[in-house]
Amino acid sequence: MALLQYVRESFVRAVEGVSEQDARRELVGSGTTLLWLTRHVARAEELWILQRFAAGDAVVVDDEVRPTDTLPAAIDTYRATWARVDAVVAGASLDDQCRNIGDDPMVNLRWVVMHLLEETARHAGHADILREQIDGATGR
Repeated sequence: MALLQYVRESFVRAVEGVSEQDARRELVGSGTTLLWLTRHVARAEELWILQRFAAGDAVVVDDEVRPTDTLPAAIDTYRATWARVDAVVAGASLDDQCRNIGDDPMVNLRWVVMHLLEETARHAGHADILREQIDGATGR
């Protein structure tokens, strides 16, 4: 979990400090924005750990950006998600199977954590590129 936490924090460093206008700027053809990415990584952790692995009744937020959404609120939501997700992982074995995967092939918690690590790292890279386009800031 230490590596996942590292990439989580790397992601947040890439998005923190931009204006609300810049957080919503669509600089690539896909329309990806820093605000959307922040909502998306929080949603991914909720979906995979709280809903699919733990089969809890957690309400998984969508990653749609609404006019009232703000980047600081999205970052706060993402950080709050870490504690809930980490508590579930700490109380389980990496060999435990997901409980609610739907029609997809069964996977265990080890696979889920590695998937989240890969997805968060990939999106941290996306955030780095968008941030560099916005104000030239680069970093880890």
